Amino acid sequence: MADLDELYAQIPVQDIAKKIGADEGEVNNAIRTLVPALVGGLAENVQANQIDSSDLEAAVTQQGESGLLDGGVDVDQVDEKQGDHYVAKIFGGNNSGAVASALADKGAGGGDLIRQLLPILAPIVLAYIGKQLGKGSAPGGQAPAGGGGGLGDILGSILGGAAGGGGGDNPLGSILGSVLGGGGSGQNNPIGEILGGLLGGKK
Repeated sequence: MADLDELYAQIPVQDIAKKIGADEGEVNNAIRTLVPALVGGLAENVQANQIDSSDLEAAVTQQGESGLLDGGVDVDQVDEKQGDHYVAKIFGGNNSGAVASALADKGAGGGDLIRQLLPILAPIVLAYIGKQLGKGSAPGGQAPAGGGGGLGDILGSILGGAAGGGGGDNPLGSILGSVLGGGGSGQNNPIGEILGGLLGGKK
């Protein structure tokens, strides 16, 4: 079953920190905020159907078959330009800079660090989800089509595991109930509010 901890385990924190010249502890903390944001953004797109999610499903499937996770992620093989494209797909057309500004304003970490991490993390997150989707695909190898049955289940599984973990130190902690339950966003959930704002920007 898809799991947030298993997803974190795929991310080479030390290599990423070295690549962008940042403190490993800060990078690790930021990753634990940004990964649920990316998964939550995907889940919101699939569930809310505010945009055509078939594009996202195709991207997830493509990344799952890319081999990025095979034998461990080589950060130098991550296509950051493509990653920024994925970020925009997930967050209603907003690029990494716009998403970073929104998250940094609400205490999710330094904006510059977030901006550097998002296009690296997005392909890894999509590749992991794509691998999980592939495991549950039909005998012909096709991922489930349509409104997100298979993909929605995988995203729910990842987020459900995270929700069970509490996340008290994570400014994104309360996003999970909001994304999955559709309610609870607002004053007590600043990051959930941001996600809603970013996603709502593209009807």
